[in-house]
Amino acid sequence: MKILNYVMIPLLASSLLSCKKDAKNTNSSADSLTAKKDSIIIPEVHKEYYGIYTGNFGAIHIATAMDSEGEYEENKKISLKINKITKDSVYGQSIVNGNQRPFRGIFNEGTQSFVLDEPGNDKTDGRFEVKIKNDSLLGKWTAFNKSAVKAPSKSLELAKRDFVYNPNFMLDEDSDLVDWTNPKSFVEKYKDEETGKTESYTASKNRVATEAIFKINASKQKLTEKDIKNLRKLDMEIIKNSVFARHGYSFKKDTYRNFFERTDWYIPVSNNVDNDLSPMEKDNVALLNRFIKYAEDKYDSFGR
Repeated sequence: MKILNYVMIPLLASSLLSCKKDAKNTNSSADSLTAKKDSIIIPEVHKEYYGIYTGNFGAIHIATAMDSEGEYEENKKISLKINKITKDSVYGQSIVNGNQRPFRGIFNEGTQSFVLDEPGNDKTDGRFEVKIKNDSLLGKWTAFNKSAVKAPSKSLELAKRDFVYNPNFMLDEDSDLVDWTNPKSFVEKYKDEETGKTESYTASKNRVATEAIFKINASKQKLTEKDIKNLRKLDMEIIKNSVFARHGYSFKKDTYRNFFERTDWYIPVSNNVDNDLSPMEKDNVALLNRFIKYAEDKYDSFGR
């Protein structure tokens, strides 16, 4: 009986080892299949359409007391970045008004057109329906939630552009020096010559920059307190935001959008470019922020 037990024990151990080995091989095979499946590369197509398309984003009409016709057209620039196209899907992002949203959609080879949907979890999300024409995208954007936005449908006419950072980019010297977006009311007094009484009235005035915004470049020169201490607040804001504009920052504030979107070189590509700034640019921005906090503005009356 003891002899039988001695014989059975090695056989049982050998059998268990064999089972473990088989199980290990099975698991290894399953893992190999999973890894193989995960490593499948989906072919990309139409890489010639990859890139940035930028241009005007429709026409928004807003009533204003300054406009004799009762409304004016706001200039708003949008960029669509197409990052990847496969047989079934298109991936990219939209950048407009300081808002960067991913999109996913499809490309129709027959009509040479895209249908691109933003996620839908933001009130400004919608669908782009655009067609390729040479190096342009033409079409429209429609909001998913039409009651949540002022203009639920906007036209698109975008040209393909290569974004390039250039520290020499400056505002054109014939650019407007007036910030038209934030007028401020002032109470003015005058003396009536007939009655001799002092009367008052309310005047609407706008901030005005100086020609310093065409001369001081915070991307090329190390600024000192002496360089900026006598500047107006709007001057310093524009000089500071010129740094971000050169890196393709998408401005949410109308004041800055209106200054930079009228240049030929500005292309909004991101809502955060902090890591792209050079050490000197970061130092200059920090210095300007310190002075902006206590700087004063110059206001004047203008007609439109």
